[in-house]
Amino acid sequence: MNSLVKSVIDAIEENSEEKIRISSFRFFKEEVRVRGINSAKALEISRDHYREIASLPKQEVFSLCGELFGTGYLEDSFVACNWSYWIHKTYEPGDFAVFESWVERYVSNWATCDTLCNHSVGTLVEMYPAKTEDLKRMAHSPGRWMRRASAVSLIVPARKGLFLKDIFEIAEILLRDSDDMVRKGYGWMLKAASQAHQKEVFDFVYSNRAGMPRTALRYAIEKMPPGLKKLAMAR
Repeated sequence: MNSLVKSVIDAIEENSEEKIRISSFRFFKEEVRVRGINSAKALEISRDHYREIASLPKQEVFSLCGELFGTGYLEDSFVACNWSYWIHKTYEPGDFAVFESWVERYVSNWATCDTLCNHSVGTLVEMYPAKTEDLKRMAHSPGRWMRRASAVSLIVPARKGLFLKDIFEIAEILLRDSDDMVRKGYGWMLKAASQAHQKEVFDFVYSNRAGMPRTALRYAIEKMPPGLKKLAMAR
């Protein structure tokens, strides 16, 4: 184990609390490994140790992140997500493959999926829009977290009004997905897009309401006026 990774883990364990560890389980249906610190403390530890890696080449930072993801602990993955995002000014198109491999190999819960994808993956896609095609490919994956990642990676760009065509294409791929985590993911993506494109998102939801699972539909229209919600929910 790299000495810096060990130092991070030691800091997490030194600050862990059993009550936080136990309470964390209620947020997940799937099995998770938790050390027992809150998100604020994880951010603080990430910052404290980032000073030691800020000048390292990107690939060395990615290697450290991979080692942290590999422990399987939630808090370790949060540090990795933070570090991988904080070097976003160095991103290149080929880095998408690194992030995709992390999702495929290490992501096993919604919190890690969303933290990595909302920030690192979403930022890279915004920098290199052609990578939306890779998200559409991921939407066809047999892996539930890969499919959720294809949608939640566009949450932040969607709020800015970006990638609407791609958002609808991903939503169409995932429309009848049987996995609740995937349904919530693409519903959330549509909800984010509705902030800048309410009419277009409503029209998409309305035209697909017969085949859209109720969970995804409710997420998508959550921020819409009551009248539009009523229309969308009427089947």
